[in-house]
Amino acid sequence: MKNIFYKAGTLLLAGLITVTSSSCGQNHSSDKNLAKDNEDRIRSVMLFAPMEKSDPENENVSRTAFDITVGMAEEKLGVTVEYRTYTAENYQEKSYDEVSLDRARNNMDDFYLLNPDTIRTLGEEKKLADLSDLDCARNLRDVVKTANTINGKLVAVPQEVVVNGLFINKDMFDKYNLELPNTPEEFLECCRVLKENGIETPVGANRWWLENFVFAQAYADLYNGDTTDQEIAALNSGEAKYSDYMRPGFEFLQELIDKGYVDAKTAYTYEAIEGEGPDFLAQKTPIVMAYWGAANADTAYGKPDFNLQVIGFPSKLGQMPVVSVTGFGVCAEAEHLKDTMDVLDVILSDEALQKYTETNNVISPSKNVQVECIDALKPLNDRFNENIYVLGSNASMKVEQWGNTCNIVRNLLNGATVDECMAEFDKLQEESLKK
Repeated sequence: MKNIFYKAGTLLLAGLITVTSSSCGQNHSSDKNLAKDNEDRIRSVMLFAPMEKSDPENENVSRTAFDITVGMAEEKLGVTVEYRTYTAENYQEKSYDEVSLDRARNNMDDFYLLNPDTIRTLGEEKKLADLSDLDCARNLRDVVKTANTINGKLVAVPQEVVVNGLFINKDMFDKYNLELPNTPEEFLECCRVLKENGIETPVGANRWWLENFVFAQAYADLYNGDTTDQEIAALNSGEAKYSDYMRPGFEFLQELIDKGYVDAKTAYTYEAIEGEGPDFLAQKTPIVMAYWGAANADTAYGKPDFNLQVIGFPSKLGQMPVVSVTGFGVCAEAEHLKDTMDVLDVILSDEALQKYTETNNVISPSKNVQVECIDALKPLNDRFNENIYVLGSNASMKVEQWGNTCNIVRNLLNGATVDECMAEFDKLQEESLKK
């Protein structure tokens, strides 16, 4: 999933639909009916996304699940959803985010599948329509509304809530009599014991996901207290500093690096799962981090030869899930605005989300849709259902969180000091205050 959104790539335009018609003699009434029928059948909305519409025999589960919901909308509304896709060849060095920003700013499509930072940017530029009045919006979890609301407008809605956690080889922890860690101090102690027992690198890391450790520690109190709105307002006004929130998490990462619990040089070059995954599955590395769906996917960590447990990241409030919310955003000046809104209302309805959730075994954005999770995910799921989590993306924060923090963590991996990293956050905040 991460690779789809952040690797450079290209656009593959969906094929155009050619519709032909013929007259039926001199029956003008029939001509009018046929013309009306043709008009109805060629009604379409344009989606820009990182995937193509799958063939019926396609075995990619996530695409199949999405296509199921699109099929429901097409059948109910009599419209066609055309996919304009991003692929790797033609866009070369441009990321999916860069391409989707450009297309949305130029009103090239009706709706988009967007990353959190792109949602925030387009929402601030008023390029995204307000989805608050959709019927499906009434059933959304609070976490989705919080993450994707800008200036009182709900600008994006996802089909799933992405929850990130620590993937633990419980058999290896049991071998060394280790309890699953709750706090940063307990996590460091687990790493110490593992290292002293011959585990060369206790934490398998990549260049994308170490920021989860930072978010868990930075925002545990902010998102799990009664002052969330006030604290975000203080950050947006400059009264409070992002760097003060972020510093403990960066100091924690630096300690992991200094003590050899994370190999910074290797992590800087690793792609998510592709890099650290083989050592985790081979039981050479007992700890990695990933998103919820990786525990269900056979191509990731769905079939390990050991007892897998997925928990939240260490924080002062215990194991902390980190939530990142993507979403479908509608172009504010979409050519087919009403049809697009109607399509979203179908694919994000409880009925469609139930099918999507059951197919992918993910967490639904609707509070009315639940799915049974595998045993490995229950510790993470329990915390999330208790409304204990932090957001790794929040469109109401003036400084974009996920992408910026990821980049600054990579600076740390590449040798920057914690103070230099904090200066980067201060610079970003100063720039946001000028806007």
